Amino acid sequence: MELRSSPPAPGSLPLNHLLLQFSYLQALDFLTTIAFLLNGVREANPVVRAAMNLSPDPVLGLLAVKVAGVLLGLCCWRLGKGRLLFRMNLFFALVVAWNLLALIAGSAR
Repeated sequence: MELRSSPPAPGSLPLNHLLLQFSYLQALDFLTTIAFLLNGVREANPVVRAAMNLSPDPVLGLLAVKVAGVLLGLCCWRLGKGRLLFRMNLFFALVVAWNLLALIAGSAR
C-alpha cells in the first residue's frame, strides 16, 4: 500500500474523477437553481433562462441544459481534456457556493 505525503496536483486527478465531480456539480447547480425558482428568484443566465422559457415546463428546460452540460463534460473526458474539466469544476464549485450563500442570505432576511 502506497501512502502519499501530499495531495495530487490539480491537473493530475484521473479523468473519471473529474467527470464524476463535474456531473455532481451540475446536479448541485440544478438543485440550487430549483431552490432559487421556488423562492421567486429569476434565472440569471440568459441561455438557461431561454431554455426554460422555450420548454413546456421550466424544470425540463433547466434539466435539458444540465444534461447538455454533462454531455459536454463527457466529450472533454473522452478527448482527454483533464485540465479543462478541472477548470470547469472550479467554476461550477464557485457557482454552487455562491448560490448557497445567496440562498442563506435571502432566507436570513
